[in-house]
Amino acid sequence: MSGNQVILFLIVGTNEPLYEAEIHKRGGTGNSDAVARQNYFVVHSALDLVEQAAWRTQNMYLKVVDKVNHQHVSTFLTAGNIKFILLHAGKSEDTIRSFFNEVYELYVKLSMNPFYHHDTPITSREFDRRTRALARRYLS
Repeated sequence: MSGNQVILFLIVGTNEPLYEAEIHKRGGTGNSDAVARQNYFVVHSALDLVEQAAWRTQNMYLKVVDKVNHQHVSTFLTAGNIKFILLHAGKSEDTIRSFFNEVYELYVKLSMNPFYHHDTPITSREFDRRTRALARRYLS
């Protein structure tokens, strides 16, 4: 997996993905279509596990809910049942938790914007820019 180290971050609403970002790790090259499809499949298949994990704890950070081919799926669940899902190659829980907490702060600020409607796709360029900066800071 050395040439295809990609971190996939999604925010999933009730019915659809609201935001997605592929972050290429430092020194990594582009991502083949097959690997990209596999990454999305892994994240999609973990959604049922997220629902199960949500019933076992009252914490917003659900930790790693699935592991596939040296990749981990970590999840954070908001009070409004919006799921933050991160596919990564195994970072420390403290790092992942910090990333989720800071993205959650961005999401709360976005949610307070009167022009954003809850549970709709996130199109804000500023949100995207800041989320990618956090991903590079914590996950690369």
